[in-house]
Amino acid sequence: MIELLCKAFVRNHENTSDPQVREAYGKFAGVVGIISNVILCVAKILIGIVAGSIAIIADGINNMADASSSIITLLGFKLSSKPESEDHPYGHARIEYISGMIVSVLIVVVGVELLKSSVEKVINPEPLDFSITLVVVLALAIVIKICQALFNINIGKRINSVALIATGADSRNDVISTSVVLLSVIIGKVFNLQIDGYMGCLVALFIIWSGIGLVKETASPLLGEAPDPGLVDSIHEMAMAYEGVYGTHDLMVHNYGPGRIYASIHIEVDGDADIMESHDLIDNIEMTLSKKLHIHLTCHLDPIKFNDPLVSRMIEVTAKTAAAMEGVKNIHDLRVVPGKTHTNIIFDVVVAHNCTLTNKEIHSAFQNAVREIDPAYFVVINYDKDYSGK
Repeated sequence: MIELLCKAFVRNHENTSDPQVREAYGKFAGVVGIISNVILCVAKILIGIVAGSIAIIADGINNMADASSSIITLLGFKLSSKPESEDHPYGHARIEYISGMIVSVLIVVVGVELLKSSVEKVINPEPLDFSITLVVVLALAIVIKICQALFNINIGKRINSVALIATGADSRNDVISTSVVLLSVIIGKVFNLQIDGYMGCLVALFIIWSGIGLVKETASPLLGEAPDPGLVDSIHEMAMAYEGVYGTHDLMVHNYGPGRIYASIHIEVDGDADIMESHDLIDNIEMTLSKKLHIHLTCHLDPIKFNDPLVSRMIEVTAKTAAAMEGVKNIHDLRVVPGKTHTNIIFDVVVAHNCTLTNKEIHSAFQNAVREIDPAYFVVINYDKDYSGK
């Protein structure tokens, strides 16, 4: 069903990497959300007023907030699709994350206000006016919300939209909250228990809890979260598949919003090979990976002296030493600088973010390892953090 709707309302719907297609998906999801939530909001508030139920009114106001959220999402997709400008050379795609953050904060605010109203209802309870119409409306609302959740999460995953996934999660949570309200109505009728205010409190607390979770989720990409492990693996594996590439390191991935991912990586090649051939190899890697992975990739050429026996020996020793230390991931860019009284072994060490060893301890371990070969060898280490998230 969702596939048919997307095919009908989104032109070229399969090309989700196209910014215009993403915008069309976002607008479509926003319009659907606005219409369906406004209908639910009006129906619930009217039924809640007739029945005298604060829980139903609270749930209806929650749908009003959902409609507002859909408007914000719609505007977010429109603004995020704006092209690069002088002030924002990397585009405006992060506006989509900001719109998701606004939606999440709005959910928390609504939850707090509903909690206040529900507490008043607990203090001053009033009997509910039960009717079959009330039950039918709530049951229908649950079905609509299930469809909304499936619809938004499905489209959110299609276009990798944290804002739509958050909206879908909110709809999924509404299924639970409306079910709680329906349960309170049935219990009130069958057992003559006035638990409407208490159920309203539960709904409000659930909305607040859900909103806080969504705030954390939407804030993560804005704060600079670790890149997708699948993307990291693909970059390394695809680069290593080229003949003439002997290693990769220093991968950095920056997310400027959906479809705006910039990455840089160091590619190790034979230092004795023709520089023009190596440069051509790097250019091909940049163009091919950028196109296939839908990113902007920049490659740095690192020449390695494979024909130097001392360099090969030092790479072997330092790599073995790194493997023995927890939190030390690897070494790279090793070079040997000989002198009259001593020889410097210079290299980079990649350290995991959770490494418990100090730089002094790491240096001491490498120093001891190379001095077993020659006491005149000294290590000079540049410490790198792992930005790949792995």
